[in-house]
Amino acid sequence: MPVHFVTVDDVDELFSRLATGEGQIGAGALLRPPPGAQPEITTAMGTDGSKDADRRATAPPPKWTSGYHIVEPVLIYNTDGFKPANWGDLDDELIAFSDITGFASDVESLRAAHHAVRWQFVPQASPVELIARVSDGDASYAVVGSLAAAIARNIYLDFDVAFPVAGKRQIAWAVADESTELLADLDKFIARVKRDGTLARLVERYLPELQQFQRLDASGLQERAKTALPQYRQLFRDAQEKTGIDWRLLAAIAYQESKWDPGATSETGVRGFMQITEDTARHLGVTNLLDPGQNVLAGARYLGALKDKLPARIQEPDRTWLALAAYNIGIGHLEDARVLAQRQGLDPDHWSNVKKALPLLALPEHYENAKLGYARGGMPVAFVDRVRGYYDVLIAQQAPLLPRLRLFADAPPPSAPEGAPVSAKN
Repeated sequence: MPVHFVTVDDVDELFSRLATGEGQIGAGALLRPPPGAQPEITTAMGTDGSKDADRRATAPPPKWTSGYHIVEPVLIYNTDGFKPANWGDLDDELIAFSDITGFASDVESLRAAHHAVRWQFVPQASPVELIARVSDGDASYAVVGSLAAAIARNIYLDFDVAFPVAGKRQIAWAVADESTELLADLDKFIARVKRDGTLARLVERYLPELQQFQRLDASGLQERAKTALPQYRQLFRDAQEKTGIDWRLLAAIAYQESKWDPGATSETGVRGFMQITEDTARHLGVTNLLDPGQNVLAGARYLGALKDKLPARIQEPDRTWLALAAYNIGIGHLEDARVLAQRQGLDPDHWSNVKKALPLLALPEHYENAKLGYARGGMPVAFVDRVRGYYDVLIAQQAPLLPRLRLFADAPPPSAPEGAPVSAKN
């Protein structure tokens, strides 16, 4: 059956569409209610008197699949203020919370248990909005999910997690109440992707806990993005125009390699923004490695060439992460790691597997059987994770480059043929 994707404005509308049969599966970081809790279809304050209140109050509760990722509600605080160790430190303090974070029952329990704490209800505020308020000093404390806090950690620099405030919860999918067969099929699917490693690869690919970098780095990146990046942004954009590689990824590589210093030179003699070797520069026709424009374009072309050397079957984003590893350690050592991963029964086309094999190239029992021998395989793993972290921040803060041929940027896309799958995005 073809799948049709439809976006909705809020969780209440999602549940309502499931109840009326307009949708069969609800997804999007939905939190399965804790055992014995009432379904969280109303807001954290109960029915809020809006025109949709009756709809929410009468909609039958959905059924839930088994969970596929664990999160927990946490208390965040402004790092210029006081870090509480427990609830005893929060008497008379004001804690912000929202009705759409998914922790309504947890917040209600906390309010009942801690009468000395004051609570500020912020209607329809997303977790990111609450985090921004705390980071900017507009609120001292807030309750958000641990996943939201991890994602925002290096974008909003003046907040941190104080402590978890309730038990762990599962992210799951919701289905309409009568969809018993569909629920059983989805549970089988989730069990299968857990068992065969697909879920673990997706978690590694998309969730930030595995690729965080130190706050000090994030602070330095954001400061350099204000002072240095503006004068070089167009060079990265020009390189994207010529190679098709996102300019923000190129900027992330350059920050990791040189902190956007065109005169940077390493101990091994590689120079410039993208730390290109002399041999690579000659091969790419670069005449002056200290010229920022030549260096950025050379780095982009080199990364593109590495991607082209990988087997065609490797899909994105693994193709890019593997090419980044080769950018750091060389395509030969990367292939040695892919062969090693395959010998260990792992799929060598997934970065999550190859990153396990790369550090083993520093051990005699493994590098003695490798084509190119010894390699400091831990370095490309750290390199890729840090570039991915910088890239995440730049994606959040820097606008993408729109293709020059897109003359009518605001024009609606052409209608899809009747019956074709449709994906609607905000």
